[in-house]
Amino acid sequence: MPNIVTRFAPSPTGFLHIGGARTALFNWLYAKHHSGKFLLRIEDTDKKRSTQEAIDAIIDGLKWLGVGYDGEIVYQSKKIERHIEVANLLVEKGKAYHCYCPEDEVAAKKAKAREEGKIYKHKCINATPGVKPVVRFRVPDSQCIVVDDKIYGQIKVNSEQLDDIVILRSDNTPTYIFAVVVDDHDVGITDIIRGSDHLTNTFKQLLIYQALDFDVPRFAHVPLIHGEDGNKLSKRHGATSVCDYEKMGILPEAMRNYLLRLGWSHGNDEIISDEQAIEWFNLENIGRSPARLDFKKLEHLNNHYINNMSNEDILALMLGESTLNDKKKGYLLQGLTELKKRANYLTELLDLAKFYIQDLPLDLSEEAQQVARSNLNIIKLLAPFLSNIGNEDWNKSFLSAQIKEFSKLHDVKISDVYHSLRAPITGVMDAPGIIDIMVILGKNECIKRLQSI
Repeated sequence: MPNIVTRFAPSPTGFLHIGGARTALFNWLYAKHHSGKFLLRIEDTDKKRSTQEAIDAIIDGLKWLGVGYDGEIVYQSKKIERHIEVANLLVEKGKAYHCYCPEDEVAAKKAKAREEGKIYKHKCINATPGVKPVVRFRVPDSQCIVVDDKIYGQIKVNSEQLDDIVILRSDNTPTYIFAVVVDDHDVGITDIIRGSDHLTNTFKQLLIYQALDFDVPRFAHVPLIHGEDGNKLSKRHGATSVCDYEKMGILPEAMRNYLLRLGWSHGNDEIISDEQAIEWFNLENIGRSPARLDFKKLEHLNNHYINNMSNEDILALMLGESTLNDKKKGYLLQGLTELKKRANYLTELLDLAKFYIQDLPLDLSEEAQQVARSNLNIIKLLAPFLSNIGNEDWNKSFLSAQIKEFSKLHDVKISDVYHSLRAPITGVMDAPGIIDIMVILGKNECIKRLQSI
């Protein structure tokens, strides 16, 4: 299938939500699979609702997600002259007309028709002096409109169910439904992959394509994403912006894998690399039912990708622009091997690892404080005992043997010895194996921490 060109065309009226991110990913993968192009268009003709902040959030969201577009970003607002030109062409061809009817009057008639269970069919009666007209596309009478959708199959609707479509507002700005057709044609979009909530628009846009003798792209309408409760996704379901997931400590690799599996499948495969996704992705394996969010699955995937990332790369993500001395970096680089097995989020990992980089005295958890108080005598004995171990013997096997020796020497349960080490050295009681931590921290640091209690 040569010369595939797909696009992602968000309206900059808010953040990049999870549904939009999946749409972008599917378009990107489809283009990559066919060695084609994936374009980004910002549909900013609605000046009242479009903001630069939202534009930046969309671009930053895609950058974090790792979905790269080809060429320059197209801003729909810069194409308005072209939209006006094509609208006027439709008027000249008799496929569109100037409508002078007041918008509030038309809206009232539509509402009344809905209440009566009818379909409102607008007819502009005459020109009204002093009123700036809109341009309406003339929907043909009694035409069967057929969409060959790549996911839902062939879908039909009769044009009698559609009202004449406003394509230019009274201020000469294009409506979404019209501008999209012109923009997609002008850049050679071959495949439009978007949410199923656009299906109604597609019937109308198909008529505009035909009226302009434009090549009609292939359409694929992806079922929407629902919350875990099966209802349409909303803010009450938790994070819906990809920026929220970034702040939570989700890795972009995990998010791509997760979004890919929201409605698309490849057998029983759950862990799918970018290379596999590009090789395998198709439209045939997109299901027809709405996908459901499953945060447990996202956590599982994120844990997998955290575990498979090098300690150096994780450390760079954890620290960001903050600085850390070489000694503490060394602690973390070694300690992350065990800690990352326990973390579902990068933010969680940073919290788990904080005992490696805290300055003395450590901020002990409530449980660690209780252990330290009840075992203070043991802790006071441990510092001088460990001081007698040579630096060359500070390893896991020798330390284990020495702790057993200490337990016998002072007639203390070995579990109490381990607790007495863990509380002052880590400040928490659920850290990884204390002997491994002691080896990473080294003799001098461990003794300092014991003596700080």
